[in-house]
Amino acid sequence: MLETQAFEITDLVVRYGKVAAVDGVSISSPPGRITGLLGPNGAGKSSLLGVLSTAARPDAGTVRIFGFDVREAPMAARRRLGLVFQERALDKELSIERNLWFHARLFGMKRADARARIDLMLELFDLADRRRQPVEELSGGLARRVEIARALLHRPGLIILDEPTNGLDPTARAAVWADLLRLRDQLGVTVLYATHYMDEAEYADEIVILQKGRIVRQGSIERLKSSLDSSRVVVTCSDDEAALRQLRAAGFDALIEPTGVAVHCTDPEARIAEVVRALDVPGLTVSVHHPSMNDVYLAAARQDGPWQRRERVGTP
Repeated sequence: MLETQAFEITDLVVRYGKVAAVDGVSISSPPGRITGLLGPNGAGKSSLLGVLSTAARPDAGTVRIFGFDVREAPMAARRRLGLVFQERALDKELSIERNLWFHARLFGMKRADARARIDLMLELFDLADRRRQPVEELSGGLARRVEIARALLHRPGLIILDEPTNGLDPTARAAVWADLLRLRDQLGVTVLYATHYMDEAEYADEIVILQKGRIVRQGSIERLKSSLDSSRVVVTCSDDEAALRQLRAAGFDALIEPTGVAVHCTDPEARIAEVVRALDVPGLTVSVHHPSMNDVYLAAARQDGPWQRRERVGTP
């Protein structure tokens, strides 16, 4: 029997007038995986999340959450997901605990069950000693932690976060991600998030990069990085032109780049000694560079149309 997907989006189209904000997107995730959505403003991330959260209706295509169609069974789908919005959605005048009680009532949780879940969430997120503290007294990082706890109160299998660490300092951002990774690893919660921070893409099991409503890159971090022919040995010295001539004479396909003279190859660590032996230039330093998520993102931004994976081609 095939495993039910935590979410399954097939040929999704979302239009605003004549403009297709989402244009034929298909992505899915099994339970217990983290998926990151990247893309510039206007790429379609918020429109996609709006349909998946049942807040908006698609113009075409299907969206299912644990098998429930968001159009045909929106309430059943909604009960299986938790939402954390970009804008703060807590009642600042209420305590942490009262905010959680309010959410429990919205979902019709029985009192005994709600009390047990609230106690569990407060312990899980290290908030038990702050339960009666008004939200307005919390730091941004603690408030975000409360919002994640609230989103998980009714036992959803999928949690959706729109820019989960927007406006937080680095320490608070790290704490939020520690919480989210723990949810995946210990509780098997599926996570879907949108972010504009490239370093946060590294937390995802699967990355989807959108541009103009279409997918232009998709895959694991390793696969996306390996799709770029940009692993390289970089040489810096006082005479780039001389280094370039010597490397080319030795058979390397060398290029002068902003960071120095680059030799692109599939295994740069194994080629350092060969590169050094080919050079006789003053002030020589050699380093290895591998593709980053920023490289992947910039490559996607320069691309038109759906992505086709390129195989890496090694240099001598």
